[in-house]
Amino acid sequence: MNQEIERKFLVKALPDGFDRTDGVPIDQGYLAVEPHGRQVRLRRKADAYYITVKGAPNGFARAELEVELSASQFDALWPLTRGHRLRKTRHELPLGSLTVEVDVYGGLNEGLLVVEVEFPTEAEAHAFVPPAWFGRDVSADSHYSNRILARE
Repeated sequence: MNQEIERKFLVKALPDGFDRTDGVPIDQGYLAVEPHGRQVRLRRKADAYYITVKGAPNGFARAELEVELSASQFDALWPLTRGHRLRKTRHELPLGSLTVEVDVYGGLNEGLLVVEVEFPTEAEAHAFVPPAWFGRDVSADSHYSNRILARE
């Protein structure tokens, strides 16, 4: 199983050039969620479909396995996520050697802007100094986890 090492921040102000990026629409729903953060989710990202299993977080890291699905497999499972869904548009931007993902939420979370940064190592995640356009670090704040935001 792969490991995801990630930090999440609110967006204080959109960076220069953001309006020139193309966003990718994402529909995300949860099949199962445990109180400590283990989860099974479905995601439609443009014309690609995935099921993802994530382990409980351990600091900035967690186990993650993502498997691509066919459209018909996704469509068969999607109704099971009713009441546990969210919509967002993801914009990917370069930041030095990293790529950051700015999520612009829609639906019940309209107006929420979050930026996620994935790192190759936990040491790099801890050493990361966010640029001025990043807001508060919400990596450990469960109120901003997608599993909590998914309530449509």
